Amino acid sequence: MHDESWFKIFSDYNIETHDFTAQPYYLSAEQIKKSVQGFERTGEKEVRILCKQDSRDQRPEIFKKLGLFILPVTNGKYAIVKGEGYVDIPEVGSTMKSYSSKLDFELETSRVGDSEMQHLDFAYASSLIRTFFEDNSLVLTIRGRKYTPNFDFFVNGQKISVKGVQTEVDAGYEGKDKVILIEAKNKRPNNTIIRQLYYPFRQWQSYTDKKVIPALFVKDGDTYLIWQFDFGNPEDYNSISLIKSGIFEFK
Repeated sequence: MHDESWFKIFSDYNIETHDFTAQPYYLSAEQIKKSVQGFERTGEKEVRILCKQDSRDQRPEIFKKLGLFILPVTNGKYAIVKGEGYVDIPEVGSTMKSYSSKLDFELETSRVGDSEMQHLDFAYASSLIRTFFEDNSLVLTIRGRKYTPNFDFFVNGQKISVKGVQTEVDAGYEGKDKVILIEAKNKRPNNTIIRQLYYPFRQWQSYTDKKVIPALFVKDGDTYLIWQFDFGNPEDYNSISLIKSGIFEFK
C-alpha cells in the first residue's frame, strides 16, 4: 500500500540504513509531507492515509521487507518500529450460541444502515455485551475521540514514549469493578494492529483503578463475534493474549 510514497520517504531520509535493533526511527508529519509533496493523488501524500496501516497487509512493501510497523507517539510524530505490531484474530473456539434479546420489544431503528456503531449499540441494548462479559452492571460511558496521557511501553526491549496521541473507542462500558473498551469492525479481520487495543487500554488505566478490558467486536452477516483480550504486562506492547471469544446469532 502506497509503496511509491514510502519508497521515496525511506530514500530521502536514508531510513533503510537505520539500526532498528538499537532504537525506532522517529519521523515527523512535516518530514513526510515534504518528501511526498510532488505526488498528485491525495492517497499518495496525505499523512493520515500513509500512516494508516491497520493490518499486516496494509503495510507498504518496504515495511514488510524490513519487518517494520508504524506507531504515532505524539501529535504529528511517528515511530517506525522493528517487531510484531499486529495480533492474529483467531477462530472463535466455541460453537455458535443462539441469543435472545433481553428487551421485551423489537428494535426497528437498528435495522436502518449497516454501521459498526449501530451493530454495537444493538448488541448492548439487547444485553449481549453484558451477557458475554458476565456483568449486568455495565453501562455505556465512553465513546469517540480523546487524547492519551503520557505513558511509556516497550517493543522488543525498546522503550517508546507516547504523549497526547488521539485515540478512538467505539464504545466503553463501565461496571462496578471493570471497564470494557471495544474496537468494532464491520468485517472480520485476520489480524489487527495491537495499537487499536493497547493505546485505549493504557489511556483508561490511568483514569481508573478498575480492571480495564480491551475487546474486539465484529458483526459478520447474521452473527455477532466478540474477542476479549488482556495485556499480561501493561508496559509490554506484545504481551497481548486472548482470554475468551464467542459467536452469537439472535433468535
